[in-house]
Amino acid sequence: MLSKKLVLILVVAFMAAGALQAQDYEYIGAAKCKMCHNKPATGQQYKIWSEGPHANAMKALESDEAKAIAKEKGIADPTTDPSCTKCHSTYARIDQNSNISLTETEGVSCETCHGPGSKYKSKSIMESQEKSIANGLIIPDEKLCKECHNAESPTFKSFNYEEAKKKIAHPVNG
Repeated sequence: MLSKKLVLILVVAFMAAGALQAQDYEYIGAAKCKMCHNKPATGQQYKIWSEGPHANAMKALESDEAKAIAKEKGIADPTTDPSCTKCHSTYARIDQNSNISLTETEGVSCETCHGPGSKYKSKSIMESQEKSIANGLIIPDEKLCKECHNAESPTFKSFNYEEAKKKIAHPVNG
């Protein structure tokens, strides 16, 4: 009986430690990612992102179509309503009192898909995928994408993960 209690206590302690560790990761904003991920030699990930649909996700909420959908759903402003911004802006996911340079206009930035970068941003960490993951880097998968690309979206048609992944591919070279 004692061993079962001990196991339970250890499980709870490890879960709490994991939750505390996750809270240590802070968002740093796409401008910080750009410093290393905008070079031709390494793949220009920032350039690819900035010209794609994720970077412009907040702009989509300013469209007449978005305003009409919002009105139909009783939403006054889709650019400020959490039910819209949760999938159109990384900014909506963070503590608004935090001291970072992330802005709403970044749309769905690097850290929406790859996790807050404060602990994995340095070159010495990023040189190793294993170290990066240990420091909060997320390698996005279909499940992560479907947190937003799903039937809850009023404009959802269908989502083929493999096809979508090709459209936004931004591999790291070297």
